[in-house]
Amino acid sequence: MGLTRQYLRYEPAALFGLVASARAGVAFLALRGEQGRYAAVPACEHVFVWDTRKGEKILILKGLKQQVSFLCPSPDGLHLAVGYEDGAIRIFNLLNGESTITFNGHRAAITALQYDHLGGRLVSGSKDTEVIVWDVINESGLYRLRGHKDVITQVLFLKEKNLLVTCAKDTLVKWWDLDTQHCFKTLVGHRAEVWGMALLSKERRLITGSADSELRVWDLTYIQEVKDRDEPESKKSKGSPSLGAEENTEEDETLELDEHPEERIVKCSKVGSIMREGRDRVVTLGIDRMGKFLACHGADAVLEVFSVLSEEEIQKKLEKKIKKARKKAKQNSEEESERSVELSLQEEIQRVTNVKASSKIKSFDLILSPKGELKMVLLLQNNVIELYSLDLSAQMPQAVRVSKITIGGHRSDVRTLAFSSDNIAILSAAAESVKIWNRSTLQCIRTMECEYALCSLFVPGDRQVIIGTKTGKLQLFDLASGSLIETLDAHDGAVWSIALSPDQHGFVTGGADKCVKFWEFELVKDESSVQKRLSMKHVRILQLDEDVLCVRYSPNQKLLAVSLLDCTVKVFYVDTLKFFLSLYGHKLPVLCMDICYDGTLIATGSADRNVKIWGLDFGDCHRSLFAHDDSVMYLQFVPKSHLFFTAGKDSKIKQWDADKFEHIQTLEGHHQEVWCLALSPNGDYVVSASHDKSLRLWERTREPLILEEEREMQQEAEYEESVAKEEQPVVAGEMQGETGLAGKKTIETIKAAERIMEAIELYREETAKQKEHNAICKAAGKEVPFPVNPILHAYGNITPSAYVLEVFKKVKSSELEESLLVLPFSYVPDLLRLFNEYIQQGSDVELLCRALLFLLKIHFGQITSNQMLVTVIENLKKTTISRVSEARDVLGFNMAGLQFLKREIEAKDEVTFFADATEHFEERKRKRKKKEKMVLAVL
Repeated sequence: MGLTRQYLRYEPAALFGLVASARAGVAFLALRGEQGRYAAVPACEHVFVWDTRKGEKILILKGLKQQVSFLCPSPDGLHLAVGYEDGAIRIFNLLNGESTITFNGHRAAITALQYDHLGGRLVSGSKDTEVIVWDVINESGLYRLRGHKDVITQVLFLKEKNLLVTCAKDTLVKWWDLDTQHCFKTLVGHRAEVWGMALLSKERRLITGSADSELRVWDLTYIQEVKDRDEPESKKSKGSPSLGAEENTEEDETLELDEHPEERIVKCSKVGSIMREGRDRVVTLGIDRMGKFLACHGADAVLEVFSVLSEEEIQKKLEKKIKKARKKAKQNSEEESERSVELSLQEEIQRVTNVKASSKIKSFDLILSPKGELKMVLLLQNNVIELYSLDLSAQMPQAVRVSKITIGGHRSDVRTLAFSSDNIAILSAAAESVKIWNRSTLQCIRTMECEYALCSLFVPGDRQVIIGTKTGKLQLFDLASGSLIETLDAHDGAVWSIALSPDQHGFVTGGADKCVKFWEFELVKDESSVQKRLSMKHVRILQLDEDVLCVRYSPNQKLLAVSLLDCTVKVFYVDTLKFFLSLYGHKLPVLCMDICYDGTLIATGSADRNVKIWGLDFGDCHRSLFAHDDSVMYLQFVPKSHLFFTAGKDSKIKQWDADKFEHIQTLEGHHQEVWCLALSPNGDYVVSASHDKSLRLWERTREPLILEEEREMQQEAEYEESVAKEEQPVVAGEMQGETGLAGKKTIETIKAAERIMEAIELYREETAKQKEHNAICKAAGKEVPFPVNPILHAYGNITPSAYVLEVFKKVKSSELEESLLVLPFSYVPDLLRLFNEYIQQGSDVELLCRALLFLLKIHFGQITSNQMLVTVIENLKKTTISRVSEARDVLGFNMAGLQFLKREIEAKDEVTFFADATEHFEERKRKRKKKEKMVLAVL
């Protein structure tokens, strides 16, 4: 048997060229005691934290594979909740950048996240139309709320009441009572999708943004149920007014009970609308932390900012208005009632200014600084973050751009990449600029403005680069000065491909004008300068019948391969330009190709998703490989080998063996179409560019790659993915209602259930062995050595029952219910007996009670019908009640102690506060006297 071919694994080394992804929102973070300086933005699967003042990246919160879809900072500013495309939520600690909690409950991308005002609960909305409330402290899911029929767009907790407001693309705004976990009210006043909403004026007002230019405003009145039922209250005053009031209340009550039973908790009435200047839909609608400013934007580059007046300001305005009305009434000698004077909605919510960004806005965040200036961070669609400041003390406030983070990436998709001959510099070019990156530091060294770039190369010597553009020009740039040296009109159409000749004396270009042109480098002398500079000279032309998509030289420079729009590849002799071979077989045009280092093979990648490997001697097709799920965009051989890489529109990069026709490895990382890639001349690095605006660097490791293991890992990953898509387990006898369990079945919950099952089996075996051992000892009349289980020995010679508890405690809090749900009933009786033992000992009462109650809920029928478990349940009832009451007493004592300490601290603070206030008053008195003396002296 021959030796197996050994391959080396390529691993992801870095993600660069990305400022921020336009997939999720931007959020201000209060870090290092500063507000309005640091902003968190999504960056593919990671989250970047930028210092907007310095334009530096200060923290990277590393994700796994899925793209970030939503960000929400916690009220204390110490944590950041991140929602992902697969429905997972991870909570990061901002002090160390580590993820501490993971919640799995949604089956699709997270579209909304919100903490309650204390930060103890988190609510999430998703594309799967469901809302889940999570307990952040206990790290578990509380319940799932169903009712919406389309993607959830916003979720809001109310501060004062235990209520939740949600809106979705199904045009509905729903109110949920979290005590009873049901929807008690649905607002149906929208004709189209509700894209955003916000609570204003101490939660007395709701504002919603839809698909038109109206922002609808609703007044909220909370009805106290206690007062409604308290009859004597409405019969206090005597006389005719009370009768009318009584009749009204009676009528109201009957209406409430019969027609509007949902209005017992909250009453919503539409006040009016505020008109936006934008005509399209609201993309983001938000308020600052204090609720003083409201801002919104559509699919354009304008952010509209409104100021929301506080109750005191409204009162002052109203008084002024009343005074004016009285004056007018006196002038007109008419009596006008004060009641008719009211402030309009436009006066209560006033337009402050419009902020014009440099490109389309994806999202924003506002913060009001203590100095009284409003800071706005905008995440734009073109890989840019802008920070604006608004001075509110000015008569006509105008937004000023404070900073702009752009250097770290291109504004549009990178269409071409190239490596320098020393493997150190990477060239990337897009529609507006060429950037040169240092491979080791990933810093951008040069940025040069260019036309829409399609192909590129480093000139031998790595001091100049050539760019082929969409307009048919060739642009030559000097890297030392970062300037454009020369522009040549090379083709009448786009320059689709450029290839350096192996002798490095020139290059060849192919364009949409059906021509292949040959160029040579030459040194020319300008009239203005003494030194000679590099230039390009057109030498020969090859006219063809179809547009040229790709050109490649063979390494010995004898042959030139040209791919045409008619789906064929024509091979010509370089010296005579005579036709040699035609490679046909692709169903769609060949977009990319490459010839291996020894000139024996040519590999072609097409829009028909196939890669074909041909012999260059006779043009015979060795093998056709189905490579990608979409067009193959780029193909390149690894130097000095017959291995090659392909990049596809299916967001994958794959490595292949052209001798054995095998797929070696898939490099997964990009989230959208991969446009191009480049291999370093030594073959150690691959750099790729994608429609997700990111550039990724992959490094060849010393780790050998075994194909069989790779296939097994792939199958395991596919199985794990399929587990999440399976039908979720159901609780016996439960109907699919408005509420449900928060978690979902994942590979982790199945593994946790398996660990519990293994632990219980070990406990059964060990107890059986212990009984046998005791019988042997009794028969022998002496102590016989007992063989210790290696697992129990590893845990420090603990008892089998203690081992089960250890395994149980290691199950993640958020996965406990789902793990118990997939646990077969045959293990439950043993668990219940063990729970009784643990609770008697008083260990982990809270966790065990939670698990016990859940097991009783899901296996109620089987437990109650099992005679063997009657005594176990009776014992559990006694022990549980006594232990829980003990735990409650301890908690009560601790609470009382903390409240006492709080009162002590407050008393001390009050004393110091009064002392400070007295000093302050004395200081002001002294200043006033000084001022008076100065005035007298002047007089």
